[in-house]
Amino acid sequence: MNKEHFKIAIKNLRTRSLRSWLTILGVVIGIFLVIALLSLSEGIKNAILVQLDMIGEDVLMVMPGDGGDMMTAIMGGLTLSDENIRAIKKADGVDLVVPALWRAKMARHKGEVRTVFLMGYPRRGSQDFFIENMGFYLIQGDWPRAGQREVMVGHSVSKEIFPGMRIGDEIIIEGKRFRVTGVLRTFGNRQDDSMIYLDLEHFQQVTGIREGANFAAVKINENFTPDNVSANIIEELERTKKRRRGVAGEEIVPFTVFTREAAMDMIGDIMFLLQLLVFGIASISVIVSGIGITNTMYTSVRERTKEIGIIKAVGAKNSDIAKIFLIESGVIGLIGGYS
Repeated sequence: MNKEHFKIAIKNLRTRSLRSWLTILGVVIGIFLVIALLSLSEGIKNAILVQLDMIGEDVLMVMPGDGGDMMTAIMGGLTLSDENIRAIKKADGVDLVVPALWRAKMARHKGEVRTVFLMGYPRRGSQDFFIENMGFYLIQGDWPRAGQREVMVGHSVSKEIFPGMRIGDEIIIEGKRFRVTGVLRTFGNRQDDSMIYLDLEHFQQVTGIREGANFAAVKINENFTPDNVSANIIEELERTKKRRRGVAGEEIVPFTVFTREAAMDMIGDIMFLLQLLVFGIASISVIVSGIGITNTMYTSVRERTKEIGIIKAVGAKNSDIAKIFLIESGVIGLIGGYS
């Protein structure tokens, strides 16, 4: 290739500037879509891994329902019974069991009424567990005291749901007044950031729920491994299921025990499938952009047969003509990619 090839190619692109810029725009959109999809996939993966990293390695999560369909279990209102909680506490290697419940309720703050998620957990004896093992960290205020009508709120509660909420403000839930003592840092997901955290006895008062738990967090003894304790918990829960099978008309709720490693493996599999989907969509975008350039160049060649004939008549070779068209397509791809 020489300077003349480039001069002719650039002149041809300028002559057909509208078509050239439309083709470049198609390349830009295709590349933008590829980058956006890949960034979204990686961002979701990193956000999930950050949340898992907040959970200590010596923590297990026991949830009702089939582990292969956790969303159905969560949204369907399945709960662990008090008998299940007692069985978990009896398992070898269990150091602490923290049951927790959540429900959506209406809350009032300074005349504004909004729907919020309430989470109840026993503060006495478990506050340090959430701080040390579940990534709870206050960005404002102090930790609520056990037995007091005090709450801490998620990041979105004070920023979006009740903008302007401050430490010491009063919030009314089901006619009962609570004082806001602290605001948690963001967890990176809408549900946790929209929570209001109550002591379990107050949660039971405002919701009317007297027993059970949506999940139980388990701190294991340092002398045991997560896998061993997980097996012990499953064994105790299976014994409970066997005893309850004789009760007429009672449905036996299945359960799942998650170790941190098992949760990461499951999420890794989901993210792998998501990335495959993103890669497929991105590939289609690249192919569409390539077809756009090919179509432009093919049309250009068909429309310029007379011009090509004149160039050949003055001594140009087939290779020279091919180089000119390759430079044109290269410039379109380079400008589109760089943009």
